[in-house]
Amino acid sequence: MKILIVEDEAKVGRFIERALTEHAYTARLVSRCAEARDALSESPFDAIVLDLGLPDGDGLDLLREWRKCGFNEPVLILSARDAVEDRVRGLNIGADDYLPKPFCVDELLARLRSLLRRHNTAPRATVLEHRGVRLDLLARIATCEERPVGLTSREFALLELFLQNPRRVLTRTMIAEKIWDASYDLETNLIDVYVRRLRQKLDRPEAEPFIKTVRGTGYQLS
Repeated sequence: MKILIVEDEAKVGRFIERALTEHAYTARLVSRCAEARDALSESPFDAIVLDLGLPDGDGLDLLREWRKCGFNEPVLILSARDAVEDRVRGLNIGADDYLPKPFCVDELLARLRSLLRRHNTAPRATVLEHRGVRLDLLARIATCEERPVGLTSREFALLELFLQNPRRVLTRTMIAEKIWDASYDLETNLIDVYVRRLRQKLDRPEAEPFIKTVRGTGYQLS
């Protein structure tokens, strides 16, 4: 499990990072909003521990931005703002839990485990739809405007990834980790080839491309 820690107090951040590592998590520590945005665009994370008072912005604005962009994984707010209205606001914006500072590391770990357990056991959609494209995950059937679309297993997995993240920019690294387990050379154009194949099968004349290229970053379902 990969956990992103967004915490500007170096001592607190390193303490959390060490505790997570000791419990077999892969942890990455950043201290600014800009660094958190970069980290999430570069690689997928299973959960985020988020401080609110950051040097270059408010963690709540960061959380709102992530939810708007389609990031659905658990977010646990860890903040010195412990008033009831602060907790309610954080939860309403999209946090899954709220732990005030000072905190007990055992409670932090327990809450994270609970969030990850609930997230992993939550019922997932078995049919994904977007702009006339329908993917039945159980039957392994893809249709576009109700006509069957033949997909290879890799094309099917790539389309599923895009449909699960309809507004999120997916970097080449993220796609590689999810679809190819990062086991190939990122300098090759393999991802571009598969995206082009999907476009040929799903795009319609004079319509906006189904998958948009984000120059210098990756791709986004349009």
